[in-house]
Amino acid sequence: MNLELNGTNVIHENERQGKPSSLFWPWCGANVSLLALSYGSFFLGFGISFWQATAAAFAGTVLSFLLVGISSLAGKKSNAPTMVLSRATFGVKGNLIPGTLSYLIFVGWETVLVSLATLATGTVFMRVGHIEHNTAMIIGFIIAVTLTVSAGVLGFEAIMKLQRYLTTITIVMTLVYIALTISEVDWNAITAMKSGSAQGFVGALIFGATGIGLGWVNSAADYSRYLPRTVSSRGVIGWTVFGASIVPIILVIYGAALSGSSKDLSDAIATDPIGALTTILPTWYLIIFALVAILGLVGGAILDLYSSGLTLISLGLPVKRHVAASFDAVLMLIGTIYFVWVADDFFFPFQGFLITLGVPIATWSAIFVTDVLMRKSYHEADLYKADGRYGSWNIGSIAVMAIGTLIGWGFVTNGFASWLSWQGYFLGVIGGKEGAWAYANLGVFFALIIGFVGYYFVARSTIAKQENA
Repeated sequence: MNLELNGTNVIHENERQGKPSSLFWPWCGANVSLLALSYGSFFLGFGISFWQATAAAFAGTVLSFLLVGISSLAGKKSNAPTMVLSRATFGVKGNLIPGTLSYLIFVGWETVLVSLATLATGTVFMRVGHIEHNTAMIIGFIIAVTLTVSAGVLGFEAIMKLQRYLTTITIVMTLVYIALTISEVDWNAITAMKSGSAQGFVGALIFGATGIGLGWVNSAADYSRYLPRTVSSRGVIGWTVFGASIVPIILVIYGAALSGSSKDLSDAIATDPIGALTTILPTWYLIIFALVAILGLVGGAILDLYSSGLTLISLGLPVKRHVAASFDAVLMLIGTIYFVWVADDFFFPFQGFLITLGVPIATWSAIFVTDVLMRKSYHEADLYKADGRYGSWNIGSIAVMAIGTLIGWGFVTNGFASWLSWQGYFLGVIGGKEGAWAYANLGVFFALIIGFVGYYFVARSTIAKQENA
């Protein structure tokens, strides 16, 4: 596999190839992770029933990946990375604001995924080989990091080829996991679960949208930019949504069934979301389980590392794409070391991370998706010139994003770290930080609405002028 030499440039006509169905592999491979099984426990943590969790998983996943699918159209239209295309929306220099946020969420997610792969692999080695805890974690760390960094640095061709194998292998072995653990599901306990409140259901739905699909919007065009511009737009959206959604939905539902059947398992998932799943497996399958966990988690981490490198270049770092990806890999290593060897718990820092960055990313996602739907084409040369038709700073877009973020943070509760307790300053109007709606995280929903509606009215005339210039 060759090293990709393209960076944030527009892909030349002779390099554009493939069809919409080719998007199935990277998106399915990135979301076939066993982490989705643990999400089933997280959904039930909102105090809802199994059937409510099922509905929330389906709706949150499909709706969030629909935004990813629409964003993929931008790559087909211009054949440039997402965070370069975002310059048409925010201005060439103004895009530094959403670009920086996107970079943080990329690095955060790749760190989370590699940390989970390390924890899961280490847990397996301890059980199978009776290896000392730190030694087992180091082995898991080396395996997960090597796979992630290799493909993420090599680039697009390596990712597309590798994801085919990762996806196929992981799906097959995940089905075996389900077959081996289905006896652990207590359907009587599941059906006896009482329905939760509307607030709990909304909270689970928003958590699903934020934690499963929304964080991919800012990388969508990175994987569609090699497609010919003549391919079907419906096909681009459809294959993205289908590939990204089908496996997570199934796994979240099954994970909810497992967690609803065992309180001990549900409690263990909060500390070690993947490793806890090994406790219900026969010993002979543990090594295979470790492989499933690594491949599934690494599939997502690879895409994050690749996109984080592109985003870093779009922010102005004057280096080649593979150098930027290598720099990001170093940050990922440091973060993984913290999660695995320093942090006492996984779920709480993870939730804090998702909620805090999820609000501004939700606003940006809504703005960008609205822009893609409204804009017929991009003038590619001007994406790289501050004095071009897209300008240096688009104050209107920045203002909408700021308003959406400030209002969104005001309607979320984030007690997962003391330094985040300032959030939720508007919750008093709907019952306060201890009220029924406190943990529904409505701020993410408000951020999306403000992004969609606000940008539409702010940008209508601007986009028309840009396209007629």
